[in-house]
Amino acid sequence: MIQANNIQKHYDQLHVLKGVNLHIKKGEIVSIVGASGAGKTTLLQILGTLDKPSKENGTALQINGEEILNMDDKHLSKFRNTNLGFIFQFHQLLPEFTALENVCIPAFIAGKSKAETETEAKRLLEYLGLSHRINHKPNELSGGEQQRVAVARALINKPAVIFADEPSGNLDTASAENLHKLFFQLRDEFGQTFVIVTHNEELADMADRKLVMSDGQIL
Repeated sequence: MIQANNIQKHYDQLHVLKGVNLHIKKGEIVSIVGASGAGKTTLLQILGTLDKPSKENGTALQINGEEILNMDDKHLSKFRNTNLGFIFQFHQLLPEFTALENVCIPAFIAGKSKAETETEAKRLLEYLGLSHRINHKPNELSGGEQQRVAVARALINKPAVIFADEPSGNLDTASAENLHKLFFQLRDEFGQTFVIVTHNEELADMADRKLVMSDGQIL
């Protein structure tokens, strides 16, 4: 599902990623752990096509059979919208929109019809236990509910891969445990691949594979 070769990243004199090689299979849940500054989030952003690696010999990134680094910005944006989902520590919901409207946004960007999109969004919110909250705005939802709305938004276009950056870092213990269990239910139900950067050792250890990063490399 994901094949990354010699992923490097320089910010001026700072060498953040130092030749990361990575292979993640379809339907696999992979956690990435390591100390702050190890390069975890930078790697996740590159794998998620939100950033680009430095140009080096042998650098390549393939996701779901597509060569990512050869795409122009227009094709890359379309690929990202239809193939990838994102869950962040801070849910990034738009405060002026309801839960239902927030979930629908990526599908509207993809050009899907309003009726089809709202039907799928309601199905996802019901699956996530939020059918009674669809018309509530983010400030009317608990932290755990907001994060589940963000999960539904990540799922709306049926992406092949979901990238999560500290997804439970802003949640209380009970909500974090529920979110962790949810990832595995979603994988079993929908077959998605998950790549999760986390400091939560419990979540990291639940994954099919735990990768440890140090000083810009996977140990």
